[in-house]
Amino acid sequence: MVSFEEASELAKNFSKKPTDAEFLEFYGLYKQATVGDVNIEKPGALDLKRKAMWDAWNSQKGLSQDAAKAAYVKVYEKYAPIYA
Repeated sequence: MVSFEEASELAKNFSKKPTDAEFLEFYGLYKQATVGDVNIEKPGALDLKRKAMWDAWNSQKGLSQDAAKAAYVKVYEKYAPIYA
């Protein structure tokens, strides 16, 4: 099993771009793993991209950083065969 650090580096170098939904899955877990619970204000409704990213991060609220790292690795292992 790869570490969180390895998975996050390898995911940056996928040969194909994941779908937006898959990207948000990675993003929410990455932010929770590295920062913790959301600590910024929710973007305005017209900023759709940033709002989606904020929502993905906020959906992980309450998850410990270690649990978020483990979940990120599982998501990486799920998508690596498709995108690596």
